[in-house]
Amino acid sequence: MPDPMISTLTAAVSGPGMMAHLNEFARWTKLSGTRDELESLRYVQARMDEYGYRTMLLMHDAYIGLPGKARVEVDGKPLNSITHSLSVASPPGGVSGALVYVGEGTPADYAGKDVRGCIVLVEGIANPAATRNASRHGAAGQLHISPHEHLHEMCVSPVWGSPGVETAEEMPKTVVCTVSQADGAALRDRLARGEKPKVVLHAEVDLGWRKTPILVAELDPPGAGADAPFVLYSGHHDTWYLGVMDNGAANATMMEVARLCAKERARWKRGLRLCFWSGHSHGRYSGSAWYADEYWNDLEQRCVVHVNVDSTGGVGATELHNSAAMSELRPLAADAIGTQTGVTYVGKRKARSSDDSFGGIGLPAMFGSVSEQPPGPVKMRNSLGWWWHTPHDTLDKIDEKNLVRDTKIFVHVLWRLLSEPVVPLDYAEHARDLQAEFAKIAKGLGDKLDVSAMLAAAEALHGKASALAARAGKGVSDAQAARANRSLMAASRALVPLDYTRGDRFAHDPALPQPALPSLQPLRQLAAAAAGTHEAHLLTVSARRARNRAVHALRQANAALDEAIAALG
Repeated sequence: MPDPMISTLTAAVSGPGMMAHLNEFARWTKLSGTRDELESLRYVQARMDEYGYRTMLLMHDAYIGLPGKARVEVDGKPLNSITHSLSVASPPGGVSGALVYVGEGTPADYAGKDVRGCIVLVEGIANPAATRNASRHGAAGQLHISPHEHLHEMCVSPVWGSPGVETAEEMPKTVVCTVSQADGAALRDRLARGEKPKVVLHAEVDLGWRKTPILVAELDPPGAGADAPFVLYSGHHDTWYLGVMDNGAANATMMEVARLCAKERARWKRGLRLCFWSGHSHGRYSGSAWYADEYWNDLEQRCVVHVNVDSTGGVGATELHNSAAMSELRPLAADAIGTQTGVTYVGKRKARSSDDSFGGIGLPAMFGSVSEQPPGPVKMRNSLGWWWHTPHDTLDKIDEKNLVRDTKIFVHVLWRLLSEPVVPLDYAEHARDLQAEFAKIAKGLGDKLDVSAMLAAAEALHGKASALAARAGKGVSDAQAARANRSLMAASRALVPLDYTRGDRFAHDPALPQPALPSLQPLRQLAAAAAGTHEAHLLTVSARRARNRAVHALRQANAALDEAIAALG
């Protein structure tokens, strides 16, 4: 039976209250590490104090890139342009070189091209993958062609969080600018005609270490000890320009969920910790990455789930079926979205985005944005509206009804995570995904490597998780539930890193797209390699280790689920 408290709480979501917050957020341009960002965050802190939360403002060093003035000159004439966060700043005279068209800037687009010292002309919104490829091929600069007339601010570093000694060499080495679709297409056409326009890129970037804030607000159920489990609920506070939708609306959603759930704290089974990040837009998730590193042990031992929220309530945001969730949280997402909107949830895999800095720790995660724009003719990096990351992200881009609708989804999700005796994590769903992926890998490998232990472990996981789900829905004591939840957390610490990292639980993979089970890439590569070749022998060594990592993780997860089943009787 659905918890009637969900209906009570969602009915109380206040559109006017959230719009009042947005009127405050619309006063500040919240660049990471600036005075205005901190002033805006203090407003949030005051409200969270009023709602009864313990608040703490953390200040930490982060490597931040704040773009300044940009000028793109073509044959001495300036084009309207912007530069980007964590781009290299140009020298006083700018950067010039032969202009070379490289399509979307993928590795294949560079085949047969020598772009050393050149400026590459790239289709689409600036992004970390294109910047890494340009840097690795020795380009001096990148000139991106926007998909339309609007120029979208972006962070172009492929390094997740602030760089360390292991990742500093992967920071961008190019000057990166963007021009409109019309201006970029004209340049592309000139190149196609054999012309050689003289292009000079000028870019000012305030690049370096600066103090940036994180606001932490926390509330526990009555009688909870210092080591009690909690749900992490987060979103970034820094913005491009006023950023009323991205991410002011999400902050308003976070505050409203926190306000309403606090009223029923007596029914909580675990605590709620909200984090408002800086460094999302200008430091490639530097705030959440620092927090994951600094509080690694606390998060590993106590955090059950991470829920992220980004860009709620957009005008015209009618697509609700495709928000991202790890597989074990898809049923929860489907329940919340279906109940609150009537939309049938399809879902998609969590991507490397949305301050999801906690995969190595092993935190199951869901969401980011929940509502998007319908598909349109313009190829965008996401579907959050043409105003995304532009000066046009203002109050008029918020639909109050959509904001209430989206916030109800988060109320539903957070209430279930806070109040249900057994945390709603469905590892049968996770196991089905593993089985499907393992089957594809095994079919490709043939007899190149024995992965039968991997297949058997995934099958066992599915059986145990299904048995656990059947028991979790029945009445259980607090002691039984606590023991089962500890076991579910242990399972997640084994399975999430396997599914979402390359294998190092204490580092952050690059801010680039990755496949499911990225640590198993050697198995996929071996499947594609010609048998008996030197490459195949090398890949066999790596694939064997990848297989062992998977079997080990599944053994840990299966043992944890055995404990959970035993706990529930």
